[in-house]
Amino acid sequence: MSFVAPVRLRQQGVLLEPLDLSHEQGLASAAADGELWKLRITSVPEPGQTRAYIESALQMRAEGHRFAFAVVEETSGRVLGSTSYHDILPAVKRVEIGYTWYARSVQRTHVNTTCKLLMMGHAFDALGCHVVGWRTDNYNFASQKAIERLGAKKDGVIRGHALRRDGTIRDTVMYSMRSGEWPEARAQLLYLRDLHA
Repeated sequence: MSFVAPVRLRQQGVLLEPLDLSHEQGLASAAADGELWKLRITSVPEPGQTRAYIESALQMRAEGHRFAFAVVEETSGRVLGSTSYHDILPAVKRVEIGYTWYARSVQRTHVNTTCKLLMMGHAFDALGCHVVGWRTDNYNFASQKAIERLGAKKDGVIRGHALRRDGTIRDTVMYSMRSGEWPEARAQLLYLRDLHA
């Protein structure tokens, strides 16, 4: 049995459900809201590449490395974006949260905070993780701020770590949160979520 089993998580009108091919059109529409594939520091699929993006995520799920979710607005069924557990390490009870992106129209709303509450809560409370991690491009300053707002601590920078979509080599900024830090972080995130609700 996989460490991260299929699950649906919901709160505040946001539903996280296992990503599959039925989300293809919705995901393509979410990416088109802001032409997000043009950002060199994200992994948002380009037009015509959504199916391959989902198939890659499903392959990584089968291999136990990544579990991708579609982020869905519960009332309308509209796909708002995607987020994942990745670099899943059952032996040390660690997951990372990433591959996260949202349609421009829902950025800076309660959606991201709600998704992080759901995913961190599931990781720490249901899966019993000792550590949840994040990584981001050294030039993705908005992502770094958002991760720090969660209460995560900066672990350091891995230099020359990965290729960007434009072929340049990025440094990767690493963050983490330990299980003992989760209760205080959860209280702060609930406060922040309710400010935006």
